[in-house]
Amino acid sequence: MNRYQSPSDADLMLSLREGDSGAFTEIYHRYWKQLLAVAYLHCKDKTMAEEIVQEVFISLWNRRNELYIDNVNAYLATAVKLSVFKQYARQKRRDEIKEQIAGPDITTFDEEQIYTRFLQQQINGVVEVLPEKCRLVFKLSRDEGLTIPEVARSMGIAEKTAEAHLTKALKVLKLRLNRPYTWILLLLKILMH
Repeated sequence: MNRYQSPSDADLMLSLREGDSGAFTEIYHRYWKQLLAVAYLHCKDKTMAEEIVQEVFISLWNRRNELYIDNVNAYLATAVKLSVFKQYARQKRRDEIKEQIAGPDITTFDEEQIYTRFLQQQINGVVEVLPEKCRLVFKLSRDEGLTIPEVARSMGIAEKTAEAHLTKALKVLKLRLNRPYTWILLLLKILMH
């Protein structure tokens, strides 16, 4: 029998949860080629496949304390497939937005303009599922440009209550959008009103 046996996936996951970068490196080396093949099989784009695999591994490291994974291979392969499908969904949505904003005379698109419209639609979708008062405070603050005291007066509630509703709305948006740069853009837009 071998004196040295490589650690099992379960052992590596336990070490990873404790912040062991060596365990992360071992998982990476064990699965990256296979995951790259899975990603490429689904997207047929080598660069995109590489980016997706890197994002999955970054997510694994960032979420190491909250993940309980029984089958690392299956978990990572599923994460890669989901990432590919999310990428397709994002691209499809971008294409739809391009069609919406493109007039008959427009042949070029400003990527920033498309992204802004895409982001606005994402924000609107999240805002619509907020509780009623929270949604109203957010809309008065963002759409109408009202200050917290003005929002409180128009709704007949305390300023602290209006502030709490806005804070809750922003937290929900941050969690749902889950992108640091998106959060910064949203915050800047709200602060500039």
